[in-house]
Amino acid sequence: MHEEILITARSNPPVDPVMHIWGWEISVYLFLGGLTAGIMFFSALMLLLNRDEEAPFSVNRLSLLAPVVLSLGMATLFLDLEHKLFVWRFYTTFEPTSPMSYGAWILVLVYPITLLQVLSTLRSGYPLLASLLTGTRPERVLLVCERWRRPIAWAAIPVAVALGIYTGILLSAFSARPFWNTGLLGPLFLVSGLSTGAALIALIARRHSEKRLFTLIDAGLILTELVIVALLLVNLSTGAQPQLDAAARLLGGDYTAWFWGAFVALGLLIPLLLEAAEIRATLRSLALLAPVLVLVGGYVLRVIAVDLGQETTWIDYGSEFNTELLERLH
Repeated sequence: MHEEILITARSNPPVDPVMHIWGWEISVYLFLGGLTAGIMFFSALMLLLNRDEEAPFSVNRLSLLAPVVLSLGMATLFLDLEHKLFVWRFYTTFEPTSPMSYGAWILVLVYPITLLQVLSTLRSGYPLLASLLTGTRPERVLLVCERWRRPIAWAAIPVAVALGIYTGILLSAFSARPFWNTGLLGPLFLVSGLSTGAALIALIARRHSEKRLFTLIDAGLILTELVIVALLLVNLSTGAQPQLDAAARLLGGDYTAWFWGAFVALGLLIPLLLEAAEIRATLRSLALLAPVLVLVGGYVLRVIAVDLGQETTWIDYGSEFNTELLERLH
């Protein structure tokens, strides 16, 4: 009798046949990271454009939300870490080919910039809180930051863009996953982050002029996001077979309802129609619904991207991964 032993190298339970390494923590982190980028960006931009009268909340009060939102995102990222006590090792080296290394060092820039933004607007935005520092040494820091308010804003814009686009590059750098293997994820996540930031301002700002301004801005960002989503689908649908399989999951597969229903329809198209009606002053009773849906849609995008990306692969696991082959070795 001729006996053959069949061996497969695919025997990593968390990875084969579907990668299940990243859970809800990463989706929340990516969403809150993008939202932080939007907050930083518009807080700085409105200040540089001298929109104090039209958008007082964005200029004077919005910046305080950035370190809070980012810290919540970092908390979920910390929960995802397998070896939490070794997180400091990210900062003992810099790896030019590692997107996580870039992310770690971008955050080193983000936190001090957000704190400088807060300090530069604290007295104008939160006078009661700033009064607690009257007569103390930290008050001198406030004065210095106020004097350098515009340079701080100029520094915040590129850092915010880097943070927003990094959340997409973190995924697209994993070329082994066909759904992530595209340069469009970075711009998509950046525009989505800016859109959620604009939606948050439209939701919580009190002045009507500011709400209308950011409703208009968000409508433009949603249109841009729809274009990038269309390009992403074209990119997947004209790629190799694994990318075609990934596109099929969105165009008739198990992710279709989430992608077209929860993200495209509820998170983009319906808010766009509501915002257009609000801009024309034909529908104001549902004004708060649009920004809420945009925020929900931004989160759903991250969930779909993280989960679907982990389920796509370049390998035909029907032939490459077979647990029965492993059992024959024992």
